[in-house]
Amino acid sequence: MNTIRLDAARLTGLTPALAELLADTVDDGASVGFLAPLDRAEAAAWWEERATAVAAGRLAVWVAYEEPGRVLGTVSLALPDKPNSTHRAELVKLMVHRAARGRGLGRRLLTVAEEAAAARGVTLLHLDTETGSPAEHLYRSSGWIPVGAIPDYAADPAGVLRPTTIYYKRPGAGPVPAGTG
Repeated sequence: MNTIRLDAARLTGLTPALAELLADTVDDGASVGFLAPLDRAEAAAWWEERATAVAAGRLAVWVAYEEPGRVLGTVSLALPDKPNSTHRAELVKLMVHRAARGRGLGRRLLTVAEEAAAARGVTLLHLDTETGSPAEHLYRSSGWIPVGAIPDYAADPAGVLRPTTIYYKRPGAGPVPAGTG
């Protein structure tokens, strides 16, 4: 499995594959900001809009693939543009296609983003995820520390309001020992 960081042109070229990944993720019930069923054209338009942020250096996007043009997973870091927040980044849109789950791809993508953040000098990462979702196990077992939950934060793909849990991690800190996070 290969993992690459996308520039704006490559992201645009992979828009159909990224749209398929996004739609698959939403259709499988993951709360990543969209309602199901997700139209492929809407998913493609969303990814195309990300190219501007990638070109401006405000978003870093990685994809994992086995063969060119078939994206199996992705993760992004949203990088603040304010002078007082360049030390932090938000982990966003960690997604793995249903056909590729159970092979450690989510953890590999998470590690790629964390290592890239550390190499960039980022000292604080944060994210939010649906409380009780399968993603929580991945984050907790990877050393992310829960801060708290916000009720009725976002609608899941079925349109039902769900809580979200906020997490943070200091890149390079490693997993938190059991019972301390």
